[in-house]
Amino acid sequence: MGLSTHVLDTMHGTPAAGMQVALWTTSTPDGQATLVKTLVLNADGRNPDGLLLADQSLTAGTYRLVFSVAAYFKARGVDLPEPPFLNLVSLDFGVANLTQHYHVPLLVSPWSYSTYRGS
Repeated sequence: MGLSTHVLDTMHGTPAAGMQVALWTTSTPDGQATLVKTLVLNADGRNPDGLLLADQSLTAGTYRLVFSVAAYFKARGVDLPEPPFLNLVSLDFGVANLTQHYHVPLLVSPWSYSTYRGS
């Protein structure tokens, strides 16, 4: 049914507008990750084009979302140490049932993050 994400900035209590996200597929015979797309989150902290992958584009297998957390917080004027505690947050997950929607939200601050399988 599709794949989506949503990022909330828990430090500021807002959507993470402007954060860069990369989607990779990791279901390759040689084990290498292959970049599918990069995007910048809109004012609601979501992909401006809607789904990351729609019905026919989503296949069973493993994927990785990489969120550019440090760059986002630096752009918001947050004074981060060098190196930052969190730079890139990578979430590896599997898609098994193509009749279900896969939503991968991220709640993030410069020092912590959490995720879950949303609906």
